[in-house]
Amino acid sequence: MRDPFPIPPPELLVRVVKPFADALSLSTLPLHAHEVLFALGLYTFTCTVVSPWLSNSFYPQRYKALDRRTKVSWDVHVVSFVQSCIICSLSLYIILFDEDRHTWRGANAWEKRVWGYSGATGLCQSFALGYFLWDLTICAWRVDIFGWGMLAHAISAVSVFALGYRPFCYFWAPVFLLYELSSPFLNIHWFCDKVGLTGSTIQAVNGAVLTFSFFGCRIVWGIYNSFNTFHDIYSAYTAGHANAPLLTSDSNMRTSVSGDMGIYYDNGRQERAFMGEQYLPLWLPAIYLASNLVLNALNIWWFYKMVATIRKRFDPPFGTKGVGPDILYYEPGSRVRTMTDSVKDTVQAAKEKVGLSVGAAAADPDEIDVQRGVYADGTRSVEVTGTTTRGSVRSRRKA
Repeated sequence: MRDPFPIPPPELLVRVVKPFADALSLSTLPLHAHEVLFALGLYTFTCTVVSPWLSNSFYPQRYKALDRRTKVSWDVHVVSFVQSCIICSLSLYIILFDEDRHTWRGANAWEKRVWGYSGATGLCQSFALGYFLWDLTICAWRVDIFGWGMLAHAISAVSVFALGYRPFCYFWAPVFLLYELSSPFLNIHWFCDKVGLTGSTIQAVNGAVLTFSFFGCRIVWGIYNSFNTFHDIYSAYTAGHANAPLLTSDSNMRTSVSGDMGIYYDNGRQERAFMGEQYLPLWLPAIYLASNLVLNALNIWWFYKMVATIRKRFDPPFGTKGVGPDILYYEPGSRVRTMTDSVKDTVQAAKEKVGLSVGAAAADPDEIDVQRGVYADGTRSVEVTGTTTRGSVRSRRKA
């Protein structure tokens, strides 16, 4: 299938990108560089303009009340929601309706799946790379918010989708992008917490859909197709080259046709246009497979954390709200004076009048203990103690 993007590659941009692409053996990049830049600009515009505008329109008070850290996360979740809807729609369209791609599914068609090229899949890969470049920039800039796991995810994703421009494993790009089918529900769950719908029916239903979609798309679908990808790459590596009918004799072919606009417009030439790969260097599958393993490991870990987080929002038997110790530890507190001497005497006299024990009456009524309890989710609450016991303090809800 030809690239359905309505804007063809600008010839000036093709000439500018070609030397860089040839140096890195990214032969199809000149034909899709404009789409990468378009996607990068689209997601940047969504984060800086669209998200603030929509948020101030629908949730003005809540959005304006957010601190800087949470507002960054809010805008990033809006971009993630938009991107996942776009990329999943595009991936499903290619998988279901690209008839040329259907011929790549045979058991003996591993050469096409490893080295074949399709303009439509190039568009899909370019929108994905544009997003992951944006995501990598955000995660590196605010690693304090998103953590090292998200940064590793961004680096792995950029590596996988950039290497695809050789071309390499084009067939598998839309397959793995279906990971994102769970992302809209993940973002909805996050927004429910921020707009006061924590523990609501909406969040409960969304949480169930999120759990099943995440497990189905990222764990079952992801690991199954990772195995299939590994098998194709192993076949290509052990064979050393493509079969003769698909292989051009020109060793410089991949460089000579890089940026060839005729390939972009001629659907008949696309499939075999770059099948000049004489061998599969070990470093290429090593990087690809290592990145894939990192992504799968992160998905398994995130699934475990996601289920635990969702269960915290709801009561037993399905949830864990209020079950087990909430507070991990207490920060050192301080004593605060609250009463003048005259009020202190009055309170103490009142205690003695109603028959309190000497020990209780002797407790200093004008001072209280103020400290913070640190919870498992990282939040802190103000814990106040006077004559109360530690047990009663630990059972209080966090602020």
